[in-house]
Amino acid sequence: MKNLRGLLLVFLILSFGISDFPQAQDQQGFINLDCGLQANESPYTEPITKLTFTSDADFIKTGKSGKIQNVPGLDYIKPYTVLRYFPYGVRNCYTLSVIQDTNYLIVAMFTYGNYDDLNTHPKFDLHLGPNLWTTVDLQRKVNGTRAEIIHKPRSTSLQVCLVKTGTTTPLISALELRPLRNDTYVPQSGSLKKLFRVYLTDSKDTIRYPEDVHDRLWSPFFMPEWKLLRTSLLSVNASDNEYAIPGDVLVTAATPANVSSPLTISWNVETPDDLVYAYLHVTEIQSLKGNDSREFNIRAGQNVSYGPVSPEESEVYNLFNTSPVKCEGWICNLQLIRTPNSTLPPLLNALEAFITVEFPQTETHANDVVAIKSIETSYGLSRSSWQGDPCVPQQFLWDGLTCEYTNICLHHQESIPCTCDGHSDLSSSELTGLIVPEIQNLTQLKKLDLSNNNLTGGVPEFLAKMKSLLDINLSGNNLSGSVPQALLDKMKQGLKLNIQGNQNLCSSSSCHKRKSSIMLPVIVASLVSLAAIIAGVTLLLVCKKRRTSRGKVLGPSIETKRRRFTYAEVLAMTNNNERVLGKGGFGMVYHGYINGTEQVAVKLLSPSSSQGYKEFKTEVELLLRVYHTYLVSLVGYCDEKDHLALIYQYMSNGDLKQHLSGNSVMSWVDRLNIATDAALGLEYLHIGCKPLIVHRDVKSSNILLDDQFHAKLADFGLSRSFPIGDESHVSTLVAGTFGYLDHEYYRTNRLSEKSDVYSFGVVLLEIITNKPVIDHTRDMPHIAEWVKFMLTRGDINNIMDQKLQMVYDSGSAWKALELAMTCVNPSSLERPNMPHVVHELKECLIYENKRAGDIDTTRSIDINLSSGTDVNPKAR
Repeated sequence: MKNLRGLLLVFLILSFGISDFPQAQDQQGFINLDCGLQANESPYTEPITKLTFTSDADFIKTGKSGKIQNVPGLDYIKPYTVLRYFPYGVRNCYTLSVIQDTNYLIVAMFTYGNYDDLNTHPKFDLHLGPNLWTTVDLQRKVNGTRAEIIHKPRSTSLQVCLVKTGTTTPLISALELRPLRNDTYVPQSGSLKKLFRVYLTDSKDTIRYPEDVHDRLWSPFFMPEWKLLRTSLLSVNASDNEYAIPGDVLVTAATPANVSSPLTISWNVETPDDLVYAYLHVTEIQSLKGNDSREFNIRAGQNVSYGPVSPEESEVYNLFNTSPVKCEGWICNLQLIRTPNSTLPPLLNALEAFITVEFPQTETHANDVVAIKSIETSYGLSRSSWQGDPCVPQQFLWDGLTCEYTNICLHHQESIPCTCDGHSDLSSSELTGLIVPEIQNLTQLKKLDLSNNNLTGGVPEFLAKMKSLLDINLSGNNLSGSVPQALLDKMKQGLKLNIQGNQNLCSSSSCHKRKSSIMLPVIVASLVSLAAIIAGVTLLLVCKKRRTSRGKVLGPSIETKRRRFTYAEVLAMTNNNERVLGKGGFGMVYHGYINGTEQVAVKLLSPSSSQGYKEFKTEVELLLRVYHTYLVSLVGYCDEKDHLALIYQYMSNGDLKQHLSGNSVMSWVDRLNIATDAALGLEYLHIGCKPLIVHRDVKSSNILLDDQFHAKLADFGLSRSFPIGDESHVSTLVAGTFGYLDHEYYRTNRLSEKSDVYSFGVVLLEIITNKPVIDHTRDMPHIAEWVKFMLTRGDINNIMDQKLQMVYDSGSAWKALELAMTCVNPSSLERPNMPHVVHELKECLIYENKRAGDIDTTRSIDINLSSGTDVNPKAR
């Protein structure tokens, strides 16, 4: 018998009841993708496991759908099962949202089924992020295979990539993720790749969900030289042991038929250097009589032993080695040996075996990945190579990126991820529109090339704030205006800036050359005079102090570049407050005109508003220093004795809440556009403003719509700026609207931008469901709790607004719903930031815009695929 090296089975845990186990009917955290299922197909419930499966189309942007044939010999597969195959590109990747540093059981299933009539079984590699997981060889496993690993993601995004290694075409049938307890299946390093998982029985049944709450697949295994023990009255169940071993697995066990012989199991490993972990699950299923006793030692080779073990009824013993073991040669041997004091032979109910897989290649920093993908979405880029990790491994570097690699980046350093700190080349990419602010999130970028596109608008000042940026090429676009002075100053410090070919764009030198124009001296003189006048007026405004009619100082006057109106002018523009638009906590809002043509909304302070001037001052000062397409613009203000007014641009379609509660039906794409607009406004407050601004009162009635149904955020009276520095929150008195208010902020008084994310999540749930935020007639009054409850049923159609009449892309709807539920997570640490929210909503829009007609696709999911390995255990 070959020996084992190292320490095996040296740790014993006697389990106790754990309260936080998922129940059998709870699929929370499960991801079930039917690969190749058409994007417009609704999620379905698999009839045997009752698991809800969805199309994989929302999680990957490449590949084609195919159907396997009813091939003889594939008895465990239903006919016409779909798959996704990848005829183009070397690396094609799924991107899945996960919880960072959480143990996941990851399962991928592969069946060829001659879907292409070529009878050519493929062979290819499977990667997790930038690292090799396993090789899928359907040339050897013609009946299909199942790859399984227990892995802890290092970020909130997980990429599962199929990599072409030869001439055959990679394919995949299903992809599944299940969260596990973090204190189970813990190797010293790396991840656990499954060799086999068996329960010892003469049954033919495979056990998985719902009997196993983690949906582990238990295959039956038994040998003629064993004796079968069976009980129908098992006193333990899955909730009684921390590994949640199903009761159906524990009701049978094997002992050696010869009571004097050991129970011996051996298995092959993939390579002689494999490091092995074994998990033995044991419980006594016989009622011992009189002086009967069962006691045994566990041995692995001549020099490794543990014991004695004396299992008891109602106790589940989970025995495993805490350090990996290297088997001698290709064979691992395990023996359970009866002690001299035992009257009964050893017993074993179930056994799992894994080998460790090291993932040495560190992923690119998550912030860089989010930034690049946001840029991709903003410009509608479609590059087949932009999948998986942007920088690593080097052979799959994304087109247009140059990453500088260090030893830290190329070796296993979990605390120091790689960064995209090289060159971003988006030249000649048919980019249109403005230079998007997401670029500034690539904080380590050294060179940016946006040349030879159709970019318009001005050169953004944020480029000057990117400290690492040394070379900017904006040539060959349609940019206009003047180059920001901050960029010109950085050119004196060595920054390279190329703006050639932008006819309407000028720097200080190019503008200077135009002084020969006939009117230029006159214009310059006029500008100088105007500047002097503005400076004088500004100085007066700064020095002047506002007093009430009683002579009491209320606070310093507000500096502004916008127009200050008298109360008489306010009455004139509103025709003596003739037309009421609405009413809020600040006061009444009236319709008005400036110069008889420009429509405005005038908000007058109510005398009964106790904090009116404070909020008035806050809102004016904030809107004076910020401007954005998706924020309601301040046209002017009135600050005259007891008369305070704010004059805004007029939003002719009112607020979002009115439209949701009205008789008209907003389409799904309109709702997504509105949500995206509002998210972009919040993103600007959180990312584009220094210091960042928290709105504090995000709600559907504060999202206003113009005549084109473009949305803008309004009402900044409660907003707060963070102090300059590294603070992640500020302590402040709680303010906001009941129902939209972040529970964590309410409980701790600690305000952060994640409080806005929570409120936005509630708004997104309103948009999706068209249900009241608070409804005491529901069992779950708050909308987030109600949706969470409804999700346990797995039927999105009862959650979506019935007015939509199911006219929406189901993948887009599911993605939006998952995003909303992530935003309202009770823990602010688990909520996404607004750039991520914007990115996800834009993807929802892409899916909805691609929505096609119904396609009749028969699909099923096989639950009896083989373990995908030839290393099944055998008795010796």
